[in-house]
Amino acid sequence: MGSRMLMKGNEAVGEAAIRSGCRYYFGYPITPQNELTAYMAKRMPEVGGTFIQAESEIAAINMVYGAAAAGQRAMTSSSGPGISLKQEGISYLAGAELPCFFVNVVRGGPGLGNIAPAQSDYFQATRGGGHGDYRVIVLAPNGVQEMADLTMLGFHLADKYRNPAMVLADGILGQMLEPMEFRRPDFPPLPPKDWAVGNMENRTSRLVSSLFLGEGELEKHNLDLQKKYDKIQAEEVRWEGLMLEDAKVALVAYGTSARIARGAVIQGRAQGLKVGLCRPITVWPFPSQIVGQISENVKNILVVEMSMGQMVEDVRLAVEGRCEVHFYGSTGGGIPAAEEILERVKRLI
Repeated sequence: MGSRMLMKGNEAVGEAAIRSGCRYYFGYPITPQNELTAYMAKRMPEVGGTFIQAESEIAAINMVYGAAAAGQRAMTSSSGPGISLKQEGISYLAGAELPCFFVNVVRGGPGLGNIAPAQSDYFQATRGGGHGDYRVIVLAPNGVQEMADLTMLGFHLADKYRNPAMVLADGILGQMLEPMEFRRPDFPPLPPKDWAVGNMENRTSRLVSSLFLGEGELEKHNLDLQKKYDKIQAEEVRWEGLMLEDAKVALVAYGTSARIARGAVIQGRAQGLKVGLCRPITVWPFPSQIVGQISENVKNILVVEMSMGQMVEDVRLAVEGRCEVHFYGSTGGGIPAAEEILERVKRLI
């Protein structure tokens, strides 16, 4: 265990990436994640790594492709509009089964929107975002400590499954200061990267590509990818529950919204209201089985998001009509208040 320190979320991601062995960072500035880019610009030379501020987001993600193909731990980061520009490259990385890590510190949208915190990139993150049948492992922290912890986990899962992994945060989590410490994770050993290009002495050449032109080749590749995604869904779901045992109303929220929802649960319990919270930590794979089990024991589920309603669709799919699913959201940089959530809970009860 390391010593506790006061650190900003964006910078905690950068240091956690470096401690995870990342030595290649390719980025392009955009608010509200610029502290991460600035941190990597300072720290990468100190650890013998490579920092490049690329000429565009498109260039940055393709630099990640090159470093990942060579077997190196590489990352990029951005916010909504920049992540949109990276989507073609992310699809290529997923199609070529290249491990990499990236961060979206979400701002308000659509379009240029604003620089206030939001969760309106959920669809973009959990539905692949680019073209084709693919998935990205998506981790949703709710504080600075988890910004660091889930960065380390993201790099591990990316290598374990040869797949892009990301942290889906928001402007509050990127900008906030909190006490935290860098923990040394006890991850199991990873398989050797015997698929990587480079170092061609005494071996045959290797090809990394997402292009499959032969008859039936792409279908087989997609079926193989789906087997991997099924394995991830079976083995990598992470979530946290609070006071769900006797709850009549269950809140479902992630990230910053979950912090506020937690406050609503504590206030509600103090007032005698039987309310609990389910917090997805992996939003892909989504904890569908858990939400389904919760729906058998409550009358109402209230989904809280900083969006017009996106994760609520995954909740409805998991519930399959077993109970009522309601939505409470704020958008455009607005942040829900615990008191407002509690009023909705009271009306449902």
